[in-house]
Amino acid sequence: MRDRTRSSARSIISSLSKLALLTSMIAFASDNHSSKPTTIEAPGGRIDVFVESGESGVGHENLIEWVRDASESVAVYYGHYPVPHVAVRLATIGGRGVHNGRTFGSPAALITISVGRQTNVADLKADWTMTHEMVHLAFPSVAKRHHWIEEGTATYVEPIARVRAGFLEPSRMWSDLVRDLPQGLPGPEDQGLDVTHTWGRTYWGGALFCLLADVQIHQRTHNQKGLEDALRGILAAGGNITEGWPLERALRVGDAATGTHVLENLYEEMKNKPVIVNLPSLWKELGVQRSQAGDISFTDDAPLASVRKSITEGTDLP
Repeated sequence: MRDRTRSSARSIISSLSKLALLTSMIAFASDNHSSKPTTIEAPGGRIDVFVESGESGVGHENLIEWVRDASESVAVYYGHYPVPHVAVRLATIGGRGVHNGRTFGSPAALITISVGRQTNVADLKADWTMTHEMVHLAFPSVAKRHHWIEEGTATYVEPIARVRAGFLEPSRMWSDLVRDLPQGLPGPEDQGLDVTHTWGRTYWGGALFCLLADVQIHQRTHNQKGLEDALRGILAAGGNITEGWPLERALRVGDAATGTHVLENLYEEMKNKPVIVNLPSLWKELGVQRSQAGDISFTDDAPLASVRKSITEGTDLP
């Protein structure tokens, strides 16, 4: 989840929120119950990991490996780590699993996540939350009505980044996408991504926008460019979470990086009216078939099979 502090920075409430966040960060760093930071060096960035001391089902080294794997995934997708420095705060809570992920861009880049005491190493290896939160670092903060692009990008990019880094199988990524993406389709009262802010439209509607953009960029550039090239272009222009941009600027910069107008045109189409997408037809064109049990089979002579492969393999490969 991406915190809204940065995008409302012009208000007094935001200023107070920033002060409270800064105080929280300082308190955590100086807390006797928290460890000294473990530093992870990633291409283009440094991650300082603070682990709250206390009973845990996983060791400190397992937690650091989890954070390192996520940082590697994000660096592979974007070509380098999105920000020069980020603090990652890991708290311990009751129960099992990873919860309460939040990413802040102001007053400094910060990720906070809670890990249950009954969590095991297998849970961490299967977890997507840390990578999702790190993807948030790679897009500028935009107005609240555009929150769907922030969450949608993180939802869509996270599994692809993990596939490219070797931490997730492509079949699992496509299986989950086919299962979950219908949650992003517009309902009867929908008024477009900028207007209808339900959970499904924010996370999976945003992810649907990203998938459509990715496919169209690949088609228009004959698989020479993909959504990652647009997002890398935005990042190269300084558009990370610590900066506030109008969404239109981000889309314009992204389109310039791919030599297309895919992002701007798709936004115009989807921002204030519902757009019905025939997902079964799209999966068929991509050559993706999912059984009731969740098993995936690929059809390599499908019309967009090369696009499907390029999405998970990347445009960097020869």
